[in-house]
Amino acid sequence: MRNLIVLFCLILVNGASAQNTSPSAPASPLASYSSEWNMPEYRLCNTAAKVAYMSEKEKMVIYVINLVRAYPVLFSKTVLAQYPTLSGKDELTKDQYYYQSLLTTLLAMNPLPLLTDNEKCYQSAACHAILSGKTGYIGHDRNSAECENKKYFFGECCDYGNDDPVEIVLSLLIDKDVPSLGHRKILLGKYTSAGVSIQPHKTYRFNTVIDLYY
Repeated sequence: MRNLIVLFCLILVNGASAQNTSPSAPASPLASYSSEWNMPEYRLCNTAAKVAYMSEKEKMVIYVINLVRAYPVLFSKTVLAQYPTLSGKDELTKDQYYYQSLLTTLLAMNPLPLLTDNEKCYQSAACHAILSGKTGYIGHDRNSAECENKKYFFGECCDYGNDDPVEIVLSLLIDKDVPSLGHRKILLGKYTSAGVSIQPHKTYRFNTVIDLYY
């Protein structure tokens, strides 16, 4: 009997050790804003996690976009709340105007379906981002026959100067100096899939192209 008790205790200890040493799930890209984003249910937004053709940062861009689309109010109250200087109550500066506009949009928004990865969109985005980066181009025109042939999107966002996934998404959502708020409307539009490419840029160090499809 004593031997059985000892054996049972060893099994419990070894089981506990295995649990303690097992790898934990990676932190959410929004964890620095609130630990709540590490809750398991939010990992469903990481729809491109197992894709091999995009880099980790590129996959994280889709993850962050999905978190905004699925949980707009929580994103407002955790991420946007970290920028109190942009929430002016009197006459708004230009920065405050675009920030406040995004805050109002997200607080009133219903959750949207998640984007999934799209390899054709990725190939379209990558061709454009690579060529734009090499030439220093800014814009949406395809300046080569190869990129024109690979073009595959209904909505496209281009960001310059950022390579951090959260900063890329925030920049496009705030959409400063874009009166139409075109980038914001695209990221929060009725698209179902996307491809993302982050590449070096001759002038702005980095450029990101996000191509989306219905």
